[in-house]
Parts: sequence; structure tokens; C-alpha cells
Amino acid sequence: MKTVKLMSLLLGFAFSLVFSQVQAGDKTALVFQSDFGLKDGAVSAMKGVAVGVDRSLPIYDLTHEVPTYNVWEASYRLYQSSTYWPEGSVFVSVVDPGVGTTRKSVVLKTKAGFYFVTPDNGTLTMVAEHQGIAEVREIDENVNRLAGSADSYTFHGRDVYAYTGARLAAGAISFEEVGPLLPAKVISIDYQHATVESGLIHGNIPILDPQFGNVWTNIHQDLLAEAGIKLGDTLCVMVDMDGKRVLDTKLPYLASFGAVAEGEPLVYVNSLLNVSLALNQANFAAKYNIASGAAWQVQFKACN
Repeated sequence: MKTVKLMSLLLGFAFSLVFSQVQAGDKTALVFQSDFGLKDGAVSAMKGVAVGVDRSLPIYDLTHEVPTYNVWEASYRLYQSSTYWPEGSVFVSVVDPGVGTTRKSVVLKTKAGFYFVTPDNGTLTMVAEHQGIAEVREIDENVNRLAGSADSYTFHGRDVYAYTGARLAAGAISFEEVGPLLPAKVISIDYQHATVESGLIHGNIPILDPQFGNVWTNIHQDLLAEAGIKLGDTLCVMVDMDGKRVLDTKLPYLASFGAVAEGEPLVYVNSLLNVSLALNQANFAAKYNIASGAAWQVQFKACN
């Protein structure tokens, strides 16, 4: 009799464990990004809303140090990080200089299987391009808005995006319940795509490595090979901002920083396999007054 009871208890425990795992499997990571910084309680408020939806929801931060109002950088940071997360992850990005205006609040589902909850203001430029658009839905604020927030017009990150993202990540709503289906397109920021012609490579400087001052381009290493460039070559490097030449120099193309003396420059391939500029243990961007964004362009070619 004791054996039967023990077996029953063990089976009950096993069933509960499996059931809890199935329930947990219905949830996915909720990842926040913003330009709010951490000086006040804005990020905490968004997380509080998410916890209010589901206390067991796994919540993470991408970054809250996007420069204020910099939609372009928000777009790049989503592209940079999102595909390293499990499929189905939900990203809430709030860089919203047009908060309270007629810009749409949307959720984009990419062909890669990720969800992005954000204003449609250019933030989706990179993920739409690199992952493809499966569907776009406008958030129905009559349903997907924090209760009691209808009179608030300046904190949609808390009232709409965090709430909708949490409900989607927790499985409280399906993607179809986000709101009405929109055409499969988003607002995109125009920029110089990476191309190569007659050995000259054209590209954009989408982002800086803010900790170390390295200058990242959107030029994949494959274009170096297409242009006939190999490790050890000397490259002619030209950087323009809105058509004005900022830098015109020659740099060695090497595998890593230690291949040059401390403080010396080089061209290398970064962790995303894109061509980048750096100084060994110093700040390239600061030394040469280079920034990033859609207006920043770069050219490479092998020097004669």
C-alpha cells in the first residue's frame, strides 16, 4: 500500500513538473531597449508593467543607452543582438521622439521568427531588411493598453509597448490578437548599402563601438575578397559625412589589434564579420572625429 502511494506521489510530481514545463514553454524572453538611461524610474516602470502581466516572465535588457531620439542606432542595436536570442523572443524598443503623434504603434513578426514591439518610425529598418517581414500588426490600444492609462500621452513605452510585449511574450495574447493586419512594410531609413565596383567598396558607418571607439561599417568581409583584398594589404580608406571628406588615409588590413603597436591604426573584421577601423588600445572615432548614422559613408580599396 505504501509502495502504491509512493508511486502515486512520484507520478503526480512528474506530471506537475511536465505541466509546469509546458506552461513555461508557452512563454518567451521579453527584451527591453530604450533611450531612457537608468537615472530615473522609467525602465523600472516598464518592467513593473511586464511583471504585472506575468510574474514568471523572463525579462532582460538589450540596452537603455541608445543616444536620445536616435532611431537609427535603435534600429542597429536590434539587428546586432536579436538573432542571438531564441526564436520567438519579443523585443520592446522605445526610442520614440514622435510619442503622442500619429506614428503607428506596431508589432513586426520577422521571417526569422522574432517579434518587435515599437513605434513604426524607422526603428525596424535593419531587422526588416536582414530578417524579412512575415507580418506587421498595428497595436489595438482599445485592448492592448495598460488599464487606467488612457489619459497618458507621453509614456507609450510603459502604457502600450511594455504591456503589449509582455502579454505577447507570456502567451496571454496571440500575435493575431495584437491588432489589425497592416501591409507587410515598415518605415525605413535610407542609407548607403555595401557595394563593390571595380575594386572600390562603398559602405556606411552604422554604429560605433562606444566603449572602445572602434568604427564599425556595414561592409561584410566577403566584399573584401570580392575586391581582391587580403590580410596584410594596405588599404586606402576614405570617410565622408554628407558628402564632405572627413578622413583620407592608408591603413593596414590585419586580423586583430595586437598586430600593430599601441596607439596605431588598422582595418580589421569585427564580431559581426564586418569591416571596422580601430586604434590599438585607443579611440579611433575620437581621434579622427568620426561619428555614425545614415549620413556617414566609407570607401575602401587596395592601395597601389
